[in-house]
Amino acid sequence: MSSPHIRQPASVQRIMFTVLLALLPSIAIYVWQIGAGILVNIAIASATALAAEALILILRKRPLAITLGDGSALVTAWLIALALPCIVPWWLTVLAALTAIAGAKHLYGGIGQNPFNPAMIAYCSMIVAYPAIMSQWPAAGHADFAAQLQLILGGSRNIDGITGATALDAMRTGLRNHADVNAILTNSAFGFAGGRGWEWLAVGYLLGGGFLLARRIIDWRLPLGFIAGLGGAAALFWLISPERFPSPLFHLASGGAMLAAFFIVTDPVTSASTPRGKLIFAVGVGILAWIVRSFGAYPEGIAFGVLLMNICVPWIDRHTQPAIFGQQETRP
Repeated sequence: MSSPHIRQPASVQRIMFTVLLALLPSIAIYVWQIGAGILVNIAIASATALAAEALILILRKRPLAITLGDGSALVTAWLIALALPCIVPWWLTVLAALTAIAGAKHLYGGIGQNPFNPAMIAYCSMIVAYPAIMSQWPAAGHADFAAQLQLILGGSRNIDGITGATALDAMRTGLRNHADVNAILTNSAFGFAGGRGWEWLAVGYLLGGGFLLARRIIDWRLPLGFIAGLGGAAALFWLISPERFPSPLFHLASGGAMLAAFFIVTDPVTSASTPRGKLIFAVGVGILAWIVRSFGAYPEGIAFGVLLMNICVPWIDRHTQPAIFGQQETRP
């Protein structure tokens, strides 16, 4: 039997391009179920992110080839494109990418120094600034590529024929009206669990996340904690009032839950760094996401949960530091 080998730490570039590879199954499913407009948004976000990164690096007199090629700007761009509706106008995608790269990333010093997740900063900024546009999601199978491209490039926004309420929109409306939410969501228009087409997308993210776990790119505590937090909160209220609150399966299969579990909360820069801290951070994001989904002003609460828990990371890390070898653990 051969001796153990010293494993070299993976480079930032290798990690980032592995994440991009893990996103490909979900992008393929997105094209199949929702439409190919997502590919245009990914291209716009990627070009904007790379151009903004290059310009800022030049202005900061930083090495352009190494930093620009690490893949971090592309990962941020792809996550932004997947988080936004695939029929938003091109300028909104550009604005979101600029907000993420220039504001949330380089304003704090660049990669590794930003306290907030750049993609989630961009998403929250856009949904607060343009709530009407951000609420326009195409119904699965109701918009061909030509129609989506026209909307992205600035066509008329009279799109009632191809958009519809998402499952999360229906849940929020039902909760506000004190209706039987589960009766509403069992309508065939909302698919099997989390919205027609979106369940398949959740499977794609799950496959990509499993790949990242197998390659040890992400820590299992983060996706597990998020799923436990979101699913646990949903299960508790579902058991208390099943006619009013959707099941845990609905919450985990709808919206961006699986995207968040494996690609958002696992950001090594903005999540907690200690083993216990990672669980606390991820569980907190899941619970906050459920609260915003159920009682907030917006149908999706993951981005807000991530940013609120980003604020708590220094405190979490401080209070979950493991004891130094040979010393008794003490609490600060």
